[in-house]
Amino acid sequence: MKTLFAETLRKLRKEKGLSQIQLGRQMYVNNSTINRWESGSRLPDVATISRLARILEVDVSTLLSTAVMSDESPNIIMVDDNKAILTDSLPILEEVIPNATIAGFNWPQEAIEYAKANRIDLAILDIELGTASGLDLCRTLPQINPCTNVIYLTAYPDYSLEAWDTDARGFMVKPLTPEGIRKQLNKLHLPFSMGGKDA
Repeated sequence: MKTLFAETLRKLRKEKGLSQIQLGRQMYVNNSTINRWESGSRLPDVATISRLARILEVDVSTLLSTAVMSDESPNIIMVDDNKAILTDSLPILEEVIPNATIAGFNWPQEAIEYAKANRIDLAILDIELGTASGLDLCRTLPQINPCTNVIYLTAYPDYSLEAWDTDARGFMVKPLTPEGIRKQLNKLHLPFSMGGKDA
C-alpha cells in the first residue's frame, strides 16, 4: 500500500511540474519528507493528504484511496505567521523527531481545524500571530485534546510571565535550534517517542 501511495504521489507531483523541494515549500515540510513519502518509508496522515490534494489539484480520494493512516508516529504542529520561520524550523523538528508527522500553519484557525481531525502530541506556537494570539490558541488546543503539549517559540522573552499563565509546557526564544527543542522535549509532562536511535 505504501508503494502504491508513493508511486501515485510521485506521478502527480511530476505532472504538476514540481520538484520535491518545490512541493515541500508549498507544504511547509522539508523535501526529505517528500522523499520519504515517495519512497514509501513514511505515510502522511489524512489531513496532510488533503493538503497535498489541494496543492496537486486532484480529488482527495485519488490520494486517500492509496494510503492508510499510521497511529505510530506522534503528530506535531508549528504555528507561526512568518513563513520563513516555518521553512527554517520544520527541518530542525524533523531532524530531532524523525518518526513524527509534522505540519506547519500560518493561521491559528487552520491549526484548530487540523487538531479537530488529528491527535496533536505537540504544538509549537508563536505568541504574536498577526491579529491573533498564540496564548489564546494554547488555551484552545488542550480543550480539543487534553494530551496536547504546548511549547511557545517567540521573539519576545517578555511574554514569559503571560505564557506561564496558560497550559504551556515550555518556552523558547527564536530561533529554533536542535539543542533548544531537545531540552524542551525532555521536560514534557506528556512525553512521546522521538524515533531515531534513542527511541
